Amino acid sequence: MVKITDVARHAGVSPSTVSYVLSGKRSISAETRRRVRDSIRELGYRPHAGARALASSRSNVLALMIPLRSGIAVPVVMRFAVSVVTAARRHDHDVLLLTQEEGEDGLRRVADSALVDALIVMDVQMKDPRVPLLRSLDRPSVLIGFPADADDLTCIDLDFHAAGAGCVEHLAGLGHREIAMIGSPPEVYARQTGYARRVADGFAEAVRTRGLTGDVHPCEAAPDAARDLVGRLLAERPGLTGVLVHNEPVVGSVVGALRAAGRRVPEDVSVVAICPDEMAEHAEPPLSSVAIPAEEVGRRAVELLMSKLEGVPVPAATLLPPTLTRRASSAPAAV
Repeated sequence: MVKITDVARHAGVSPSTVSYVLSGKRSISAETRRRVRDSIRELGYRPHAGARALASSRSNVLALMIPLRSGIAVPVVMRFAVSVVTAARRHDHDVLLLTQEEGEDGLRRVADSALVDALIVMDVQMKDPRVPLLRSLDRPSVLIGFPADADDLTCIDLDFHAAGAGCVEHLAGLGHREIAMIGSPPEVYARQTGYARRVADGFAEAVRTRGLTGDVHPCEAAPDAARDLVGRLLAERPGLTGVLVHNEPVVGSVVGALRAAGRRVPEDVSVVAICPDEMAEHAEPPLSSVAIPAEEVGRRAVELLMSKLEGVPVPAATLLPPTLTRRASSAPAAV
């Protein structure tokens, strides 16, 4: 069994320094802290959880709040959860997953207990009722998502506004003048969920700037709803040649509905999506897409939280730039 003295010898420090790095009771230089943590990981050292908690007044547990509300693409959300759990274990922390839609009550219940040291909050709304409470807590937090007022908060996410605009720019660059966005379910917009609202805003702004014809159409996350919407769009707008899909469960249904209506992809209608790369790559045809970097966002959210727990300053806002990968579903507009 690896002991604290083994870690100290490996890192070239005293056992007390290793103890201080684990407990956070004294300020240790970033370089020394890095060496100790590297040695801990390399040797596989695992301090006794009870002794560690007594020494540091910490539980070494993070709370991850994911309210599984209607309209949420659960497989995509769980990619974030897996990334958070994996990154937390690298920092010798466990994760308490909270999935009930408890809002402020659930947040207060966890914060008032000794269960967790810090919190990661997902499914952030523009006017999120949890935000005032997060500002008042004595535990650090990181939001995956941005409310309208992000003052005094630490937030990280994909730049969804730029993602929506970038998809429009891609289609416009291929000569498409009449486009549409098949968006998230109506209840997601009704809740003013931040990521959905920002994609729609980015899409609309780029359409205006480019002088295109285009609008946003919420869509239930069901194949029948997608087929009905595609049929209505083609009937009302026969000149439609470009579609952005920001609704992961219906991406395949949209392409299928276009084909069923006699529209070839991409010869007649180009399709671009905001979705995980794996989903885009395995579609038929493979979809031009902006990737949702769940693994990177989850990992960096944990790293921000670890820095806050150690008293290290962190940026208030981290926006990851979108990357659009062109695949077989988009092509120049037919003349």
